[in-house]
Amino acid sequence: MASVPAVTDAPTPGTGAHLEFNGPLSGARADRLAADLAARRPTTVVDLGCGWGELLLRVVARCPDAHGVGVESHGPDVLRGRANAAARGLADRVTFVEGSAAAHREPADVVLSIGAWHALGDLDEALRALRGLVNPGGRVLFGVEFWEQPPPPERLARMWPGAKADDCDDLAGLVDRAIAAGFRPLRVEHATADEWAEFESGLAAEGEEWLLTHADHPDAADLRSRLDSQRDMWLRGHRGLLGLAYLTLGPVG
Repeated sequence: MASVPAVTDAPTPGTGAHLEFNGPLSGARADRLAADLAARRPTTVVDLGCGWGELLLRVVARCPDAHGVGVESHGPDVLRGRANAAARGLADRVTFVEGSAAAHREPADVVLSIGAWHALGDLDEALRALRGLVNPGGRVLFGVEFWEQPPPPERLARMWPGAKADDCDDLAGLVDRAIAAGFRPLRVEHATADEWAEFESGLAAEGEEWLLTHADHPDAADLRSRLDSQRDMWLRGHRGLLGLAYLTLGPVG
C-alpha cells in the first residue's frame, strides 16, 4: 500500500531561504566590497542588523587576524549565521548576537550597516551613531534606500503601507548627509536592476515553489495572497524608483 504524503506547512514568506544576501547585492559586488574593506587589515568588524551575516563572514574570512560581531534581532537569521560561520571554520572569530543594533556600543575598524539604519533612529541619527562606532582610520559600509527619481503618487500608493515621498532622499542628498555627519564618501554605488530582481524573486521563491505542489492546501490561499501583494509592491510600486546605495565612508579626523 502506497504511503500518503505528509501535509507540509506553508513556508513563511520572507525567510530568504533561497537568497545569499538579505538585500539586493550580487556575489561579485559583495566579494569586491569585502576585499576593499579587508585591504586595510582590520582587526575588528561589526555588522549592525546583519541578517545571517554573509557579508560579515566574507570580510572576516579575508582578515586572518580579525574578529567579527553580527547583531541581529531576528532569531532564525542569527541561527543561520552561526551555522554558516561554523561551516566555514569561522565560529571562533565571528560572534552572532541576538539583539538590537542600537544596544551595541563597542567601536570597530569596519562597521557594516546594510538596510538596517532604522534601528539607530532617523537617517541623520543613524549616520552620527555610525560615526561614533568606527575607529579612527576605519571604514563604514552604509547601505541605505534612496529615490532614483521622485515617486509619483500613484506609484507611492503601490508601495509599503503609508509610503511617502519624504521617506527617502535622493542619492546626492544622501551623500551630503553622510558628509555632514563627519564622513568623506570614498565610494558611491548602488544596486542594479538585476540585483533587485534577484533579491525580489529569491525572496518569493520558496513560497512560489511550494504553491506549485500544494495548491489545495488550507494555507495556500493566504500564502498566495501575500506573495502576490509582495510582487505587486515591487513591480507596480518601487521598481525603478527605489534604489539602495552602498556608501563606503571614511571618518574625518
